[in-house]
Amino acid sequence: MREAPHHLSDVGRPLPLWTLYPLLFVGVYISHLTLLRLPYFWDEAGYYIPAALDLFRTGSLIPQTTLTNAHPPLPSLLLAGWWHLAGYAVWNTRVFICMVSAAALLGAFRLARELAGPVTGAVVVLLTALYPVWFAQSTLAHADIFAAAFTLWALSVYFEHRERPRYLLAAVLFSLAALAKETAIVTPGALALWELVQIVSSQPRKPVILSEAKDPRILPGAAQNFEAGAKADPTENKQQRNTGVLHSVQDDEHSSAGWRWIATLLAPILPLAFWYAYHFHKTGFIFGNPEFLRYNATANLGPLRILLSLWHRAVHLTLHMNLFVPAACAAAVLLMPRLAGRTLSKQVVTTLAVILLGNGIAFSILGGALLTRYLLPMYPLVLLLCVVVWRERFAQWWVLAGLTTVGFLAALWINPPYVFSPEDNLSYRDMIVVHQQAAAVLTKQFPLATVLTAWPATQELARPELGYVRQPFKVAPIENFSAGEIERAAQDPGGYDTALVFSTKCVPAPGMMNLARMNEGADTRFFDFHRDLPPKGVAAILHGDVVWQATRGCESAAILRFPRAVDAELRMP
Repeated sequence: MREAPHHLSDVGRPLPLWTLYPLLFVGVYISHLTLLRLPYFWDEAGYYIPAALDLFRTGSLIPQTTLTNAHPPLPSLLLAGWWHLAGYAVWNTRVFICMVSAAALLGAFRLARELAGPVTGAVVVLLTALYPVWFAQSTLAHADIFAAAFTLWALSVYFEHRERPRYLLAAVLFSLAALAKETAIVTPGALALWELVQIVSSQPRKPVILSEAKDPRILPGAAQNFEAGAKADPTENKQQRNTGVLHSVQDDEHSSAGWRWIATLLAPILPLAFWYAYHFHKTGFIFGNPEFLRYNATANLGPLRILLSLWHRAVHLTLHMNLFVPAACAAAVLLMPRLAGRTLSKQVVTTLAVILLGNGIAFSILGGALLTRYLLPMYPLVLLLCVVVWRERFAQWWVLAGLTTVGFLAALWINPPYVFSPEDNLSYRDMIVVHQQAAAVLTKQFPLATVLTAWPATQELARPELGYVRQPFKVAPIENFSAGEIERAAQDPGGYDTALVFSTKCVPAPGMMNLARMNEGADTRFFDFHRDLPPKGVAAILHGDVVWQATRGCESAAILRFPRAVDAELRMP
C-alpha cells in the first residue's frame, strides 16, 4: 500500500553501499578516538556488559552475575562473539560499537537515498552522526544502538520500490531488531497497523487518466491508451470497461500486498515469543524480575503520567539537544513556495509520521526512565524530513545544514538549561572521568574500605572487569543520595567506613536558568526525579569528613570518611 518515492533531483550514479561502510567506520572511529578507552558507563556497567560477560564465560543466555530483566540476548551474543575474536578489553568493545554505529548510519543512508536521493542521504547521515544523542551512543554498548542498526536497515527494505518486495529480508531484519531490544517491535507494529488501516479504508477508485498514475509499472503502457479530454467515440465504453478492470486488478494487488506486508511486519513476534518462553522456562519470569516489570511497564499506565510522558517525548523528538535548529528551519521554509521538480511522496511522509508517532506513544508508556536513546532510530527519520523540506523549498538549503551542524556540535559540550541524562551528550565522559578519579583515590588511600555508594558505582567498585579498579571493593549499596536514603544509611553506621557520593544527573547549577524547575513536582512523582544532597550535607548527616572532591562539567564526585569507634573486648583463652 505504498507509493513510489518522488526523489529530489540528484545527478550521478550512486556509489555501491559496500564502498561507503569503511568511510563511515573511519569517521565514527576518529571522531570518538579519545573516548575509546573509557571504562563502562551506567547501564553498560549495570547490565549489558555483565550479561555479555556471563555469556562469554559460561555460554548462558540468562545473566548469572546481574539481575535478569528479560532483554533479548542478541547484543550479548554479538559482543561475546566479538570478544572471542578480538579478546575482552574495553577498547575492543568500543571499537565494535563504532562498527555497529557505522552500520546503522549506512542503513540510514540507504533509507534516505531510497526516498530522497543520495545528496539528502549524505546530509542525513552527517547530521545524524553529529547529533549529540547519537554521537554519545556510538561507543556505548547499550542494546539501543544494535536495535537502531537493524531497524534502519529494515526500514530501508520496507521503503524500497521494487517490482518484487523483499518481504523475507524485511521480516528477518525487523526480527533481529526485536531480538536486539524487545521494544524495537514498536516500529513494525506501527507499520502493520498502518497497512491495516489503509486496507480497511481503501475504496474503489474512480477511473483516472492513466498517464497520471503514480506507478506506471503497475499498468504498463496504459498512458498511451487515453487522452485527457478526448471526445466520446465508439470504443469509449470498451475503454471504460478496461479501465475498471485495470483498477480492480490494481486495488486487488494493493490489498494483497498490504496483507503480505502485515504478515511480514508481525513476523518479529515469533522469535520474541520463543525468547520469552525460554526465559520463563529458565527463570520462572516472562518479562524479567517483578521489580523490572513494575518499573518499566505496569507502574506507568496512569493517564496523567502518559500525558506528561508524551510531552517529554515531543520535546525529545523536536527540541532536545538543539534539535530545534533543524526543526525550526524546516518550519520556517514551509512558508516558502515549493521549488519545481522537488517533492516527496505524501504517502511516504505520512508513513514516516506514523512511525514517529507510534514510537512517541509507545515510549511514553514503556520504560520507567524517559531515556532519549530509546528513540535512537527515530532521529535519522526526523532529520530526513527536515532535510527534505529544506531542499524542497530553499535553494540555499546547505546554509540550514551548516547551521544545524554548528548547533549539534555546540550541544555536544554546552548543556541545555534543564535536567537531562549525562548520556545525551559528552557529559557522560565527565561522569566516567570523575568516577575513575574517585576509584583511583580509593585504591591508593583506602584499599580495604567498605564503601557506601549508589548504582552504578556499586558495580564499578565491585567488578574490576568494568575498568575502574584492579581489586574489588566491598560496597554498601543505597538507592541514591537523597535526604531520605542518607538518613536511612545513618541508622547503620557500622556497615561502612567510607562513602563515594556523586551526581546522578545533570542539573543546572543554582542561580542558572532551569526550564524544568516548574515540572519538578510531577517529575518527582512520576519519573523518579530527586535532589541529591551535596557532599557536605551527606557528611553532616553521617558524621563524616569530605576527604576528596572533584567536579567536571555538570558531574561531580566526593569521597567521605567516617572515623568509627570500635569496642574491643578482651577474652580469656
